[in-house]
Parts: sequence; C-alpha cells; structure tokens
Amino acid sequence: MSGRSGQSMTANWTFVLCDALAKVHPAREPRVVSADTRFQAFLGENASFQLAYRPPMDHEYREPSPARVRVEGDAADLVTVSCVDLVPCTFLARPGHDDGYEFDQPGLYPDVLRPAPDGELPVLFGSWSSVWFDASTADAARAGVHELTVVVTGPDGSELHRQAVTVELTGVELPPLGIVSSHWMHLDALADHYGVEVFSEKHWGLVDRFMASAAEMGATSLLAPVWTPPLDTAVDTYRTVVQLIDIAETSDGYEFGFDRLRRWLELCRRNGIVGVEVAHLFTQWGAEKTPGIVVRRNGSEPERVFGWDVDATDARYRTLLEALLPALQAVLDEEWDREHVVFHVSDEPSGEKGLATYLAAKAVVDDLLKGWTVVDALSEYSFYTSGAVPVPIVATDHVEPFLAQRPERLFVYYCVSQDRDVANRFIGMPSARNRAIGHQLFASGVDGFLHWGFNFWYTWHATRRIDPFRDTAAGGAFPSGDPFAVYPGPDGTPWPSIRHRVFAQAMWDYRALQAVRARHGADAALNIVDPERNVRFDRPVLEPDHYYAARRRMVEALSRG
Repeated sequence: MSGRSGQSMTANWTFVLCDALAKVHPAREPRVVSADTRFQAFLGENASFQLAYRPPMDHEYREPSPARVRVEGDAADLVTVSCVDLVPCTFLARPGHDDGYEFDQPGLYPDVLRPAPDGELPVLFGSWSSVWFDASTADAARAGVHELTVVVTGPDGSELHRQAVTVELTGVELPPLGIVSSHWMHLDALADHYGVEVFSEKHWGLVDRFMASAAEMGATSLLAPVWTPPLDTAVDTYRTVVQLIDIAETSDGYEFGFDRLRRWLELCRRNGIVGVEVAHLFTQWGAEKTPGIVVRRNGSEPERVFGWDVDATDARYRTLLEALLPALQAVLDEEWDREHVVFHVSDEPSGEKGLATYLAAKAVVDDLLKGWTVVDALSEYSFYTSGAVPVPIVATDHVEPFLAQRPERLFVYYCVSQDRDVANRFIGMPSARNRAIGHQLFASGVDGFLHWGFNFWYTWHATRRIDPFRDTAAGGAFPSGDPFAVYPGPDGTPWPSIRHRVFAQAMWDYRALQAVRARHGADAALNIVDPERNVRFDRPVLEPDHYYAARRRMVEALSRG
C-alpha cells in the first residue's frame, strides 16, 4: 500500500484510512486499513475505501459548517463520493446471539451511503464520521494502477488532510454471474413511499432506477408481481395493488392484458436482470388462501375477486388459472428464455399441517406448470423428501442435510431467522459476515441465492409503512437491516447502504472464482478460498484481511496466462 499512512492529525482533526469492510462507529476508534490491503476491482466493479475523520476534541471547538473533500489524480473522474450516514437501530441482535456481531446495543450506526457529489462533509462534534469512495471503470483503456490523492479542507478553506491512495482497476472482464441471485423488489413500497400512482410514469421511473440498483448489488433475478405478491401480509389485510396483468371477466370467460408485464420485462432486459420469478400462487406460510387478485367485471373498475376469503382449492380459482397460466406462459415464452423463469407455489411452508395444505394447493396447479421450474423457500427436509418441493430454496442454517443428499438443483437463502453462525447482512454484523456468502456459495456448488428484502419499507406483515431512515427494523420485528438494503433518496434515487456495496463485492468474488475455474480448473479456484476444503455455511470467515488476500490471489490468477 504505497503512499498511505494509517492515522494522521492536522489542526487537531484526526483522519484514518479504512477499507470497505470497516464500519466507522461514531464513538469508537476506527480500524486502520491493513498494510497488505489492496483496493482492487475488475472492469465495471467498484474499488471502495473510506476515510474516517473526527473534528477537534476540543471543548471550545464550535464550527458547525461542513468540511469538504475532493479527489485529485489521473483517475479522479472515475471516483464517486458518498457520506456514510448514521441510522437508528433499535434491534440489532437477539439475546444470546453468537459472537459474530460487531454491535448489539440500540443506537446510531453507519449504513446509508448518501451521495455527496459536491464533497460536502458533515461535522459531528466529538464523533467519528466517514466518507466513502468508489472508483470504477468499464473502459479497459482506463484500467491500471492509479495514484489518487484525497484532500479534505476545513470550513474556512484551509487544507486539513492530504491522503495518498492507490487503487488498481484491472483490465480483466469477468463472466456474468453463473448462479441465480434473487432479490425481492417491492413495487408497492416504491409507490407508497413516494406517494405516486401505481404504474404511472413516475412509478415506472422509480421501478427502473431501483431495478438498476438491484442489478448493481448483484441481483440477477427479481420477483415479478404478475399479481400482487401474497407475501408478508397480515391475514385479512391487503397491500397496495401492484398487479402487472390486467384481468377482465366477461360472459365468455376471462381476457388478459399483458402490456404492463411486457414493460416490466423490458426494464429487466435493459437493466441486465436475466431471471424472472412469477409471484407466489398461494398465500405465505401454509398455502391456505389465494392472492388478492383484482378483476374487471363487465367493463367496471378492477375489484378484488380473490384473496383471504377464497380458499386455495376453491374451484373459481382453478377456473381462473386454467385460463391465466397458459396465457401468461405464452407471453413468457415469447419474451423470455423459460430456463430463466421460475414459479412459486407458497413461501416458507412448515409443519405437518403446512405440508398437507401445501400439497393440496400444489395439486391445483401441478398440471398447469408442467415443463416449468417450480421453486420454493423452506427449511424442513421432509418437504423435499416428500417430493412436495423438487427444487428447494433452503435456509442456510438448515442446508446441511440437503447438501449431503445433493438434489439436482439447490438454492439457499437467509433472512431474519438466520441470525446464528451463518452469513447475513444485519447492520449489527461486521461487513465480513456479509461478504462471506460469495465464497460460501462457490465452495458449496449450490445453484442460487435468495433474499426477501431489497426494499421492504413496512412494519411486520406490512400493517403500515415506515420511514427507513428512522426505522431499520420493520417496527422492531426484524434485526436492523434485514428488511432492506437500499434507501429511498428524496429525489427518487436509490441510496445504497454499506451492506448493498459489500454484497455486491461478494457477487464479484463469485464471478472472479468462476473465471479462475474456467482458466485454471476447479481446484485452483477452490484453493483461493477453501484450501482445506472446510468452508461451510455455518462457518463464515470474519477477518477482513481474508477477503482482501483472497481477492489479491484472484487478480493474480487472472492476470497471468
């Protein structure tokens, strides 16, 4: 790390250079970047680093005006700057949690990456703050080792700090992610938070921008709300209708309009989303009821015809699906590669009763889904062995029996319940525990990953919406950070979180390992992250240096012949 020092003090200001896996807490000395750390990125990836700063710890210091930061050097135009803002966290970890948490007490913690194109830095008296830098290029001609200089000036314009930073933007272009990386983007949250009409032009603009942000995070597949997804919804309540398919009931049967679905698919195509997940056909946690589907009857305004008051096995629902699913599948075959389309029956069934109701619901649609891939999230091994779910998406803390039997296709997920011993991206966890998933997915050889909460800006069961800048725990139901990885910028622009950036790094790790495997063989790739062949989902490596050393070996392997 040439030209870098760890900590410096100028005019009683203190500055510390940090890597992207550090979380700069306002009341804790920041972790100084390791001397062996290299800030490296592949073509199109961000090489990220931070500069922590603290104003004078002087009782008489009273200058509240912002400081400013700028970047100098031949690659300064490739750098974007964000302020790392604090968010309130009321629920960081459950009592009796494991040792792999960085924070476990309520308070203010770093998470939001607020764009700072003007370089303006807030000054918090007596507190550490951090500014985040992303250096990136997709132009091979701009690749190389770049010497940057970060300059901080005080409110009076005087220079407070000058920091040399070396970033290596390699000219290596990686293959697309070879597994499914699925994230559920909630269209109703976009409409509800910004107060726009569903499927208005303003809403479509939001969908486009947040879809691009999901792709930037590493998502390759999104949940398509062909009807309003029956997820995280309290019994006998309904979320804002975001149904892509227009359904009309006439005296001759059902008619369908797919214009909105085609527009959704075009946005996916434009943003590099290759996977389409059709929303669940039955309600969550048991598959007992039908989604809240709206229908136009005899030219009237759409009205809810199905929902909590209609059983999964109701003949009226079967009649609808007999017409709807073939029509939907015809559009998908026309627009998309069916190898990248999946259907869901119901999310997270469990227990003996849950198995019975799931099988009853599945029987309603089995013949209508022949030739299509059906996947569902579950945790109980019996749901797989019974044949109920041929392609399971298994919680990472329950996956070992599945790995031992090795189904033909296997996906994994984590969410609120995966809070012990496994990787996750709660705000209270160290960033290394977030990044671990890339190495784990590669070493395990599974086919994909799913997370439910890209932008769930509601309380538990979506009983009311929340302001994610003030509530990071869904009203106290989920550990802070579980419900969303992105924040709603005031101008309709997605603001990423630290967790968004680090998860993206995990997916780039996976892509790099794919490239190493293709060039040098599977053993060479595994030797980079799992030389002893003992990586497991319940053993995330929490040392940041491990990930930077592994990345350095990936770059070296791909830079030689």
